[in-house]
Amino acid sequence: MRIGINALYLIPGGVGGTETYLRALLRALAEIDRTNEYFVFTNRETGADLVPDQANFHYVPQPIRAKIRPARILYEQTILPIAAKRWRIDVLFNPGFTSPILGAPPQVTVFHDLQHKRHPEYFRWFDLPFWNFFLYWSSRVARYVVAVSDATAADLQRYYRLTTGRIRIVPHGVSPVFFDIAPQRAPERFILAVSTLHPHKNLDGLLRAFAQFHERHRDYRLIVCGKHGFFTQQLHAVRRELGLDDSVEFPGWVSDESLHDMYARADAFVYPSRFEGFGMPVLEAMAAAVPSACSRVEPIDSIASDGALKFNPDDTAEMAACIERLVTDEDLRARLALAGMARAAQFRWKSAAQRILAVLREAVMEPRPSGSGG
Repeated sequence: MRIGINALYLIPGGVGGTETYLRALLRALAEIDRTNEYFVFTNRETGADLVPDQANFHYVPQPIRAKIRPARILYEQTILPIAAKRWRIDVLFNPGFTSPILGAPPQVTVFHDLQHKRHPEYFRWFDLPFWNFFLYWSSRVARYVVAVSDATAADLQRYYRLTTGRIRIVPHGVSPVFFDIAPQRAPERFILAVSTLHPHKNLDGLLRAFAQFHERHRDYRLIVCGKHGFFTQQLHAVRRELGLDDSVEFPGWVSDESLHDMYARADAFVYPSRFEGFGMPVLEAMAAAVPSACSRVEPIDSIASDGALKFNPDDTAEMAACIERLVTDEDLRARLALAGMARAAQFRWKSAAQRILAVLREAVMEPRPSGSGG
């Protein structure tokens, strides 16, 4: 097969977990496949380092900037299908929600979540029409839609009326490097959260829970690593309001090396999100044997299973109590470290890549399934 990868959306350090997803998946595809040809269509912001250094992977840069979203979308809708034909692409893989609506070869499109349908209140008014229009039509024209969790698959059926025949569930994986962190851990007195600073991530709730915890543990800090999103200013205001300016850090998007170092040194990990399509950082922390706690919401509740403590994301006192237990109960810490690693080991990028490759083969070999939805 000649497989096109639509990476036009990617802004290094600017799109959060979808960048982690694509980079990890491409590495895993290179590991398992030296036969099919991959053509990675990138933008001006994304360098050749995205593309595995392997003979069957090809870097195909395009003269468009993803930061100018209207221009990028227009290019994706008009020029990308032409480029796909020129490169004789058999199937186009869209890992970032959107796809060409007309003129493209058979397509497989990944939906990481349907937050714009579940929680439109978290979107800026001028962004929401874009999400509603392009994601709807991307789901319609795809031969198969990949959901990253059962919860997202259920949302695709509920909101877009997609039949199960057009949905393939392929969970994320965890890079082996996170398991290598576990024996090297040297915990310091800080709590780690890894999250884009968006409203639905409930980081203001985490700050308030940490403030309660901090009254009893003044030597602890909270570090929140992740892209500075729409809620950054509000979080800085909450930090000032709670008197935590010297105890809470927002370093922004960090390099892989820095993130791995954070996991190696964190005393505990907390993921307070109210909504997720998957929740990759929870698995990363568990793989690294960091005692972890997360929201009792799907799909992260099921994904974490018995590898993390759970709390109601809207109950600040319960979240604070979980943080207290994570840092003071040594038996619990030891149990979570072992259970977390065992659970995370069930999610591998190699398995994800094998399943994605199988879906791409289906899209090429089989006609579009009936019952595409109304």
